[in-house]
Amino acid sequence: MYNKGLYNDWVPKPVQLLLIVLLLAVVMPLGGVYVGNISYVVSGTGSMTEYFMWANYATTIGMGACMPIVLRMKMRFKVRDKMTVLLVLLGLLSYLNSTTIDPMIFIVSSLFIGFLKMMVTIELFLPLMAMIGNRGMFYGAFYTFVLVLNQISGYYAAEVSINYNWQHFYVIMAVACFVLALIHWIFMHDKYFALKVPLHYIDWLSILLFVSTFMFSAYVFSFGKQQDWLNSKNIINASIAAFVSFALLAVRQLTLKRPYLSFKIFTKNNVQHGLFMLFALGMFLGTSSVQNSFAVGVLGYDQLTNAKLNLLMIPGLILAGVVAIIWFKKEIPLKMFIFSGFSAMIGYAMVMYFSMVLEFNYENWYLPMFLKGYGMGSLFISVWFYTLDKLEMDDMLAAIGLVLVWRTFLAVGFFSAVYSWFLYHFQVVAIGDLAVYIDGMTVTPQNAATGLKIIQLNAIIVAIKKIFGYIILAGLGVLIYVFTHHFGKERFEYARFVKILSGKSALARKRLRERKRLLQEIKDAAGPAL
Repeated sequence: MYNKGLYNDWVPKPVQLLLIVLLLAVVMPLGGVYVGNISYVVSGTGSMTEYFMWANYATTIGMGACMPIVLRMKMRFKVRDKMTVLLVLLGLLSYLNSTTIDPMIFIVSSLFIGFLKMMVTIELFLPLMAMIGNRGMFYGAFYTFVLVLNQISGYYAAEVSINYNWQHFYVIMAVACFVLALIHWIFMHDKYFALKVPLHYIDWLSILLFVSTFMFSAYVFSFGKQQDWLNSKNIINASIAAFVSFALLAVRQLTLKRPYLSFKIFTKNNVQHGLFMLFALGMFLGTSSVQNSFAVGVLGYDQLTNAKLNLLMIPGLILAGVVAIIWFKKEIPLKMFIFSGFSAMIGYAMVMYFSMVLEFNYENWYLPMFLKGYGMGSLFISVWFYTLDKLEMDDMLAAIGLVLVWRTFLAVGFFSAVYSWFLYHFQVVAIGDLAVYIDGMTVTPQNAATGLKIIQLNAIIVAIKKIFGYIILAGLGVLIYVFTHHFGKERFEYARFVKILSGKSALARKRLRERKRLLQEIKDAAGPAL
């Protein structure tokens, strides 16, 4: 017997919804590392920050690697057995992270956490989409909830690390996973979702090549600055390994009867333009590293205060979710919604560019973070919907892993790496420009430390302003692109409409001529009588 739901029939519907929300609240923010406490993990383990950036990317790569096989895994096992085992494994991996100081263990566990987390998430998609009905409205509610959760989890990861230590937050998440596993063993039904399918059709070598491709790429993005990019033999070797792995992955898909990935959807117009817009979104999301440099390096915020800045995005995220639900409910074309998202991101960059000074106070963050929150939420929802619109389920599942990795890892990782390099380069140039004002009168032995510190802080501000300036210019180009893009609407519609009208006019004129000719023939036949 099959059951497409999650819970036993005797569980009331409100309780089922509550359990789904609890599961989302615990599993969606779960990761190998948390942005809010990375600095504390770095201090506690004595490892470089780059290792934990790599681990952060690994979680997304694991999710992307799992995506093409989630439906087969869903139909292979009974839902209660699978969910219980997955939650226990996620709890064990989280507990493992709390007991180790080896950064490579964080990286490997993060990869597996992302892989397992996606299996849990797919179980929640179907019932939630069935409840909401409209795919666009579902994205509006789901992404808003997930993005808000990520900001909250980052803040509490920092707070727990300050009040106790960084291990405690991992233990808390592990306990939450174990408790949810017990609850779902009680309330979930013990039936299959649909016809039981075998696992031997899964090509595990393709999964390995997928992981290899993007883990080597993540190494390049994480350690590029630290190892001076192409001056490092490790960076060159990792880049070659990533390219070769992807080439082997692509070739292997052509030889398989049931390929792991499908590249067919990437020939579609909406997918191509959607990938470009997701790449443009990564340009704005990559500013988080630049923003942290300003908040921590210039303004001197501690990690908890810096984590609070992300909470200021929540009103913007909620507004974007509400607007998205109304927008999709009324079936309004997406163009202006996407345009508003990119406009908000440019507004965020412009506010930061024009108001970034040493006297920047906490209240000045309210407007830019609100704009960033609205832009992030609206673009996550609308561009993702547009990219995957009107795709067949099989094609979408076979390629969505690549799209997910493109959006959350490749685009953001690429721009974060580029910004870190330009931040260093522009600081060196700015210090050279400011050096002409340094002499014995402005920097005396008594105020040398203070004077040089102010020069250094101003150099950082100049570098960040330059980066935001280039982002604004590029963002204006993206706005022009969005405004002129057709978004699936038939082009040359006006010309075709005019052609139709002109055709109708020609037919009408022909009929009028025929009536006049007929009338003349009648008059001629009647002769003098008329």
